[in-house]
Amino acid sequence: MANTFVLGAAAVVALVVVCLFIASRMVRYVGNNRVAIVEKLWSRNGSITSGLIALNGEAGYQPDVLRGGYHFFVPFQYKVHAQPLVTIPQGQIGYIFARDGAPLGPTQTLASNVRAVDFLDVRRFLADGGQKGPQRTILREGTYAINLAQFVIITREQIYGLMLEANDPQLFAEMQNVIESRGGFQAVVIKDSADQIGIVTVHDGPALTADHIIAPEVGTDQDDPATFHNSFQDPEKFIAAGGRRARQLQVLVEGSYFINRLFATVEMVAKTVIEVGHVGVVISYTGDDSADTSGDDYRHGELVPRGSRGVWSEPLLPGKYAFNTYAGKILIVPTTNFILKWDEDVTGQHKLDENLSQVSLITRDAFEPTLPLSVVVHIDYRKAPLVIQRFGDIKKLVEQTLDPMVSAYFKNVAQKKTLIELLQDRSDIQELAGAEMRAKFGAYNLELQEVLIGTPRATAGNDQIEKVLQQLRERQVAEERVATYEKQRIAAESEKALKEAQARAEQQTAITGSELQIQVQENQGKAALKRATQEAEQTRTIARAEADRIRITGEGEAAKVVALAAAEADRITKTGLATAETIEKQAAASGGAQYQLTRQVIERLADALEKSGVDIVPRVQISTGGAGGNDGANGLQALIGMLLSEKGSSLLAGPAVANDRERHSVAAK
Repeated sequence: MANTFVLGAAAVVALVVVCLFIASRMVRYVGNNRVAIVEKLWSRNGSITSGLIALNGEAGYQPDVLRGGYHFFVPFQYKVHAQPLVTIPQGQIGYIFARDGAPLGPTQTLASNVRAVDFLDVRRFLADGGQKGPQRTILREGTYAINLAQFVIITREQIYGLMLEANDPQLFAEMQNVIESRGGFQAVVIKDSADQIGIVTVHDGPALTADHIIAPEVGTDQDDPATFHNSFQDPEKFIAAGGRRARQLQVLVEGSYFINRLFATVEMVAKTVIEVGHVGVVISYTGDDSADTSGDDYRHGELVPRGSRGVWSEPLLPGKYAFNTYAGKILIVPTTNFILKWDEDVTGQHKLDENLSQVSLITRDAFEPTLPLSVVVHIDYRKAPLVIQRFGDIKKLVEQTLDPMVSAYFKNVAQKKTLIELLQDRSDIQELAGAEMRAKFGAYNLELQEVLIGTPRATAGNDQIEKVLQQLRERQVAEERVATYEKQRIAAESEKALKEAQARAEQQTAITGSELQIQVQENQGKAALKRATQEAEQTRTIARAEADRIRITGEGEAAKVVALAAAEADRITKTGLATAETIEKQAAASGGAQYQLTRQVIERLADALEKSGVDIVPRVQISTGGAGGNDGANGLQALIGMLLSEKGSSLLAGPAVANDRERHSVAAK
């Protein structure tokens, strides 16, 4: 019985000892995948007077942490809080919240980490002036043994920290939600295919001055390691470079950026794309004030160099630009020919003419048509900034300047022409309008390429123009009929000629045969002519030979004849002279040569009548009722009269006497 009591007492003592050992927390084991935060329950140095971490051995949370293994403590003096190691997954970001440290400055949103950058050594962090609150520095991928009484680490999956108050989980969960809403647990990744840029807004640092609406670029020089913040990834260097709290002019382009989203948020916007055939005129809201570059002759505003505040004098050429659309505006100006249509039913792809409608006209003969028209315009890319500076944008130029100018021009033209003239002279009006309006467009730095006029239209419910057009159509139809008839006549004549040709073709064999026959006959005639010519030549040759024979023979005979003829001639001459003398004497005795001729004619006539047996007076006489009576007697009488006349005497005397007398007669007249 006594042994049993002793054993029981010993067991109780042992149990009490074990309980006291456990309660005293003299020995603690910390796993290798965990970290232990030591809390001192009492101390001869008393409690800390400020802050949370006991740096001088006071009661409270100690700055140093315990790693894996067994640790021995003074009984009933320490409390150990085992916590997991802080693990940041690949590609994610962890945010640090410090519970103890110096308070934030009045312009600070996040705690500075210029000197206090070692979050693994709390003592050093506080000694270097580390500040309480959310830190500017972030944790990248890895595992960290951090004192979670001093620091709370917020990641996407977990909040690492020693919750000291009941509402701590809720407070840090809210912070986690804010960071998540900003996409802050992942890097900012901008892909090439996205054609986007990141607009950065910084929430920490000094504020902008009143003359700026966007923070200028700072810390972009890679050769200056003290200020190069590497696209806002190092907040301390950004502030050291003079960075300001506000939306930043510098943008993020393609790449990955690990940015503290409590320090800066990123808004993704599309790149500015300027298509071929366009330029971009930049209106900058930020930059330095620069001198005007538009020249003394330009009085419609100032143009400034690139990078200055105002309208840039040099436009952006086609391409993609990482342009901060909060720092300025890019107005796209077409540099290819674009068409403005004054027609409410048609709108161009550029939408510049969506508010234009047909021009209302009043003609000289009081018609009121509407005129649709198109104007082809070109803007020199070098003059695009001048156009934007003068009108604000292209649509304002079209609606506030070109529309009233073009409408007024064609109204003036219509007042001088009738409706029919307006219809028929459309080509001339169009050509003249292009020439006259080109100078007006040039005054606005525009190049007018062409003016195209449509057909005038009537207003709704008005058919007067249609009636005029119907009359013109009927007139045209009549003219076409006349032309048709004329062509039909020509066609009929052509058909006739065709039929004649066909008939001729059908008889072509006979015609060809006859033509060949004619040619054969011509050839035969030529052959006969040739033979006749040859025969004639032969005859002439024979004749010449015969003539030569006769001539030679005759020359001998001639000599003989000449001698005989000379004797005979002498005889005849003497006989003739005697006869002539006798006749002359007989004529003189008969009363002259005329009477001698009459006597000879009568003698010869009597001999002829006697030999022929013809009656001098016809046995049957037909009277014609003339006053003269006998025609036969009259004929004989006329013949005798002629012989007795002066002409007969001339004939008797010979041709020489007759001609001489005729000359004397003409001279006398």
